[in-house]
Amino acid sequence: MQKITPFLWFEKNSKEVEEFYLSIFEGKKIGNTVTFHNTPSGQTDTVELELLGFRIGFITAGPFFKFTPAISFMVMCTTEEEVQKYWDKLSPGGKVLMEMGSYPFSKKYGWLNDKYGLSWQIMHAGDTTVTQKIIPSLMFTQAVYGKAEEAINFYGSVFKDFKIDHMMRFGKNDVGAKEDFVMHAGFTLEGVQFAAIDAPGDHKFTFNEAVSLSVHCDSQEEIDYYFEKLSADPSSEQCGWLKDKYGVSWQITSIEMEKMFREGSEDQIERVVKAFMPMKKFDLEALRKAYTGN
Repeated sequence: MQKITPFLWFEKNSKEVEEFYLSIFEGKKIGNTVTFHNTPSGQTDTVELELLGFRIGFITAGPFFKFTPAISFMVMCTTEEEVQKYWDKLSPGGKVLMEMGSYPFSKKYGWLNDKYGLSWQIMHAGDTTVTQKIIPSLMFTQAVYGKAEEAINFYGSVFKDFKIDHMMRFGKNDVGAKEDFVMHAGFTLEGVQFAAIDAPGDHKFTFNEAVSLSVHCDSQEEIDYYFEKLSADPSSEQCGWLKDKYGVSWQITSIEMEKMFREGSEDQIERVVKAFMPMKKFDLEALRKAYTGN
């Protein structure tokens, strides 16, 4: 199972969102849509999709968070025709951030927000061997500008399986950027590839809860470990969610709880939801009791 999965927050229309992304990318739905009732957002739906072999979670839970380019998704393509295909499918109703064209780092590349506001970078990978087609990319702006390398090393200290795949730095002749800040880096956590950049300029956005990173844990010990290591803002701790010291949102979740949602009856799911709503960090024993009705 993919240890870390991005989790995307949409305002509404879970079925429409699901069908949109499945129509664009070769993929499939993982399990059933799980509906939660009586949450702070009212009724919420969650589903997990596998797109181009990469798992991503989706929630539709109201207009509380909006996507920003602070976390975008790079689609790594092996042909120029593939780049154009995804660009043409994602762009209707969206907004172009960087025009499709040839750039020093890719002979065919473009950056856009799709019609839901989710940010995508579509690029020709050149001679790079593509082992993961969709790569989450973190853009460090505002108060965390210049913190990309520090953050990468911090994540490497938290997750046991870590490597830096590459790191390119700005030089003294790069106008507007600070020398030695990260121009582009690739790193791997628990077998999942990520990218990161320090983004110079007066950006009006940074990280928020619209895109979080879910860590799927096997035990209470794992939940405790990741929660303690990653959480830096007690006011953001709720229902397994937290924020790290760079403002990136994470969900420290349980594989066992996910199984409850897949296999449980409506009553069992409602009891588990009622039990975890007051929690900051998940208590597996309490969730088991709720599930069994004890």
